[in-house]
Amino acid sequence: MSRTGGGRKRRGSGRKQASKDEPHAEVIPDEALALIAAAVSKFGRLAQHHGFDVLDHLMAMARLEADELMRLRSRRKLS
Repeated sequence: MSRTGGGRKRRGSGRKQASKDEPHAEVIPDEALALIAAAVSKFGRLAQHHGFDVLDHLMAMARLEADELMRLRSRRKLS
């Protein structure tokens, strides 16, 4: 048997570089949170419609988290 691709690989820094070609590279955090909140709400309704109770619950939790982060960001901007 032969081994292919052996040896050590370089490890990245763990940070993903945003490319200018990526559509989300220009989205500001507030817009991203609003988009996420809207998407998980729709996914939650879809999960609820099909009886996927755990997924519905997880989507509700994600929506609460997005709402909380938006609230904290807006409070920080007012200070």
